[in-house]
Amino acid sequence: MSAQTAITPIAPAPPPEPDESPDPHVAQFLEHLAVDRAASPYTRRNYQHALREFGHWHRLERGAPPAWPSLERDDFRGYLRFLGRGQLSRAAVALRFSALRSFYRFLVRRGVVLTTPIRSLSLPKLPRRLPRFLTADHAAALLRAPLDELAQLEQAGDPPTGSDEFHRDAALLETIYSCGLRISEACGLRAEDVAWNDQLIRVRGKGRKERQIPIGAPALEAIRAYWRLLPAPPAGSLPVFLAQANSTRPVSARVVQMRLKRYLARAGLDPHLTPHKLRHSFATHLLDAGADLRSVQELLGHAHLATTQIYTHLTTERLKRVYDQAHPRA
Repeated sequence: MSAQTAITPIAPAPPPEPDESPDPHVAQFLEHLAVDRAASPYTRRNYQHALREFGHWHRLERGAPPAWPSLERDDFRGYLRFLGRGQLSRAAVALRFSALRSFYRFLVRRGVVLTTPIRSLSLPKLPRRLPRFLTADHAAALLRAPLDELAQLEQAGDPPTGSDEFHRDAALLETIYSCGLRISEACGLRAEDVAWNDQLIRVRGKGRKERQIPIGAPALEAIRAYWRLLPAPPAGSLPVFLAQANSTRPVSARVVQMRLKRYLARAGLDPHLTPHKLRHSFATHLLDAGADLRSVQELLGHAHLATTQIYTHLTTERLKRVYDQAHPRA
């Protein structure tokens, strides 16, 4: 499933019945997600809930916990019909079966089953949803918002006690947009990851995959300005963006999301936009300026080019402009 696909989170499954014993295969799979694949807490939570939901359905429908090696395609067809009657969205159904498919691939690799019964199961097709993004002017207004708000507070004679937080937020937003980072990647940056002279940063992406990508001069200067306000600049494995000036913990994704809403409102933009929209904007603006798709794929850390190709739908206007300007019979 694409990292860009907007998915409705799985609601918690019914709690286990008192006589339900933990499924050892599911427990091993969840441990594999955490240890071997370094899956995010959100992925682990959703997959755990999906497998628990299926187990709960199987107990109610079949009167016994699922025996994974003996399940057949018809069992999952029945589950698919059950989900359909629950009026779940196609995205929610897809997420549940993505968890089941990943689980069965794990069982195949462990030799528990020979093949997966879900492989040829047809699911409702997901609508192709284009990612939302900011225009270049809107992105610039958002990036200015933290320091604009700080300046306004100071001019009003109400300077905040934590002015470093506004500089941190400005540097964080600059970095996300400059490098096309996921919010988790930005919050996870360490001081040792920044190569100042080379204008590069090392990013730890999904599944512990590392990539080295350029970072713009404005983002580096914003980080310097933020660090100058701290008791001591971070070094080594300390986070680039701290939860508080005197802390050694990284700022959390939740805090970034909450503070982003106020900056979006200040810039006159939709406060429901997420930090991920800065990543979408990064990719779209690069392609609009003529960057090739393969380079954008590497910068974003996408495993598959098909994930990056969705952004080409957003660059049609650029192609039309090039055609109009260059073709003699346009």
